[in-house]
Amino acid sequence: MHITRVRTVLTAPDGIALVIVKVETDQDGLYGVGCATFTQRPTLVAKAVEDYLDPLLRGRDPRNSEDLWRLMYHNSYWRNGPVLNNAISGVDIALWDIKGKLANMPVYDLLGGKCREAALVYRHADGRDPQEVLDQVMRHRDEGYLAVRCQMGGYGGRVQDIRPPSAIPGRAAPQATRRAAGLDRADSAFPGSYYNPDVYARSIPTLFEHIRSAIGFDLFLLHDIHERLAPIDAIRMAKELEPYRLFFLEDPLAPDQIEWFRRLREQSATPIAMGELHNNPLEWRLLIAEQLIDFVRAHISQLGGLTPARKLAALAEAFGVRTAWHGPGDTSPVGHAANLHLDLACHNFGIQEVIRFGEPLYEVFPGTPELRNGYLWANDKPGLGIDIDEAAAAKYPIETPVIGWTQSRWPDGGLWTP
Repeated sequence: MHITRVRTVLTAPDGIALVIVKVETDQDGLYGVGCATFTQRPTLVAKAVEDYLDPLLRGRDPRNSEDLWRLMYHNSYWRNGPVLNNAISGVDIALWDIKGKLANMPVYDLLGGKCREAALVYRHADGRDPQEVLDQVMRHRDEGYLAVRCQMGGYGGRVQDIRPPSAIPGRAAPQATRRAAGLDRADSAFPGSYYNPDVYARSIPTLFEHIRSAIGFDLFLLHDIHERLAPIDAIRMAKELEPYRLFFLEDPLAPDQIEWFRRLREQSATPIAMGELHNNPLEWRLLIAEQLIDFVRAHISQLGGLTPARKLAALAEAFGVRTAWHGPGDTSPVGHAANLHLDLACHNFGIQEVIRFGEPLYEVFPGTPELRNGYLWANDKPGLGIDIDEAAAAKYPIETPVIGWTQSRWPDGGLWTP
């Protein structure tokens, strides 16, 4: 048995660019699908797969996934970047899909079998004020969800995008008043998505007081700082949120601020989740080994696929850290399926982020996992249990505009972590 071709399919059924890798073999009808979605740079990932990984892998045995992962990882010599890691992930997840189909077993069985029936998930609530957020929280609760991540004004209390037409305060541009006094000018050389970290940091404890006073403590609540505070302000927020018993506080610090996690842990008992931007084991090894976090929050395709993710989960288990894989809209349904198979097979699973899958996603990706009663459920089909309908995928071409939300700025115009 050998690989005959490795190629990509780019599609955007939900308006978000997704990158799917298809690994084909010389066995009639046997192929695998994997997620390689780096939605901010999708065409670069596709080029990496088709120009470099395809010729590297043709003729090799797809069953040797551990060796092939290391071959792909080391072949470029320079490594650990999101483009190449996502390209490797697409192939790696597809190889696991092939393994399951060959064995006539779901991937979770290859990983050791189920530890649970389904995966607990959380949904997302946002609003302009505490009452709007509470309304969404209660709607999710009424739909049967057991956990909700609560934001107010997006991540970091985002002000609307400020461009020259909206740079001066007025009835049509009230967001401009959220910048520092005296900085509103139509000819600003620093357009972008503006945030006010002080206003944001003070607003979040008030938000959770409003929600908890209305619903009590029977629902799990979460919050994502998204790395948008100075480290000392993130520590202060974590302390102030202790009375509201968060399931976890997500990404309080950036990956290049690892040493601050020691101070955070010393100062607060709020559970911490971290890892959305991690690429390399050196970024999470200290956090896990020193038990500075409670949940590993990595994006599986950013790590390089199922092969490194299952090793990360095993490392975390040894130190009492649970998994909470990243699962936003820029994780494809194939990526969500990979998350789910790990969730079902890992003893130290914690919770899973998930989106509401719309009809176009089910159309393009038959076998997409199902949401029921606050849990994500897998089917029992061999492999990942999911496929891609390429004819349907072609109806939803991707676009590659300049990304706006990552042009994030503080009130004085200085760039900050998106």
